[in-house]
Amino acid sequence: MKLGSSPLTFIGVFCALIASTAFSLNDAGIKFLSGDYPLHQVVLIRALVGLTLTLIIIIPLEGGFKLLRTRHLKMHIIRGTFLVAANILFFMGLAEIPLSEAIAIFFVSPLIITIFSVLFLSEKVGPWRWFAVGMGLVGALVMLRPTPNSFQLAGLFPVGAAFCYAGLHIMTRKMGSTERASTMSFYLQLSFVIVSALMGLIFGDGVYVNSESRALQFLFRPWIWPISFDLRIMAGVGVASAIGGYCISQAYRISEAALIAPIEYFALILAVIWGILIFNEWPDFVAWTGMALIFSGGILMLWRETVVRNKIKK
Repeated sequence: MKLGSSPLTFIGVFCALIASTAFSLNDAGIKFLSGDYPLHQVVLIRALVGLTLTLIIIIPLEGGFKLLRTRHLKMHIIRGTFLVAANILFFMGLAEIPLSEAIAIFFVSPLIITIFSVLFLSEKVGPWRWFAVGMGLVGALVMLRPTPNSFQLAGLFPVGAAFCYAGLHIMTRKMGSTERASTMSFYLQLSFVIVSALMGLIFGDGVYVNSESRALQFLFRPWIWPISFDLRIMAGVGVASAIGGYCISQAYRISEAALIAPIEYFALILAVIWGILIFNEWPDFVAWTGMALIFSGGILMLWRETVVRNKIKK
């Protein structure tokens, strides 16, 4: 069975939906912890849990530890760097702005992925999908509230994360024909462990925490021993991270990037729900407008992809 065939496309979409759910729970958990713990501590515990699950469950199910051998270590390092940077930037944004707004702004990433898929993967994108990209980018601009009195500087963190995330998945698409999803997931988790441990050694004493910015406090806060409830949340986000990382790697490995990217908008709906239920964050009119534009751009892109595929089948 070749890549791009219908059964694999269905599996790719399903994996993207599972990943979106897992990542939305991960984001809500980390936002919940962002007021008390340093980012690198949360990420380290999350990554250790995710790495353990990858090694004892995912790797054995896909063929065993021989999958950890790779001829593309440099590409894994680049891919890991993209994801670590994306996470740090996005979680810093979560500490400052509402969950739904941070995720909505971050969701310019599927639009950027579409652009990158044309530039680096030579995938075909027609005028309808370009229109969808433009709609989503306008939505992101609305979410940033570009006026002197309301501009969200912290909103630039998820924008930067979106570019890094797009680079990550273009790398996934390039590596998908030779690397298994479990292999890519392992090296991503390992990247998090290494980087967060180094950050803990450098910033863990809290010497750089002198700042009024909640994002910088989250980045530089000293390590503390978590209470049992918070430790369970950290373990939970680790499980969600492992499931999401594997599923999204699988989705982009076996399906076109421009098809899978819009599926991730499901997480935007979940973000609004978690924001209201957990943090009592109700989006205002500007936020709803921006989210509607971004979401509509993603749905339009998905609809157009379906139309094109149906024409090809006929």
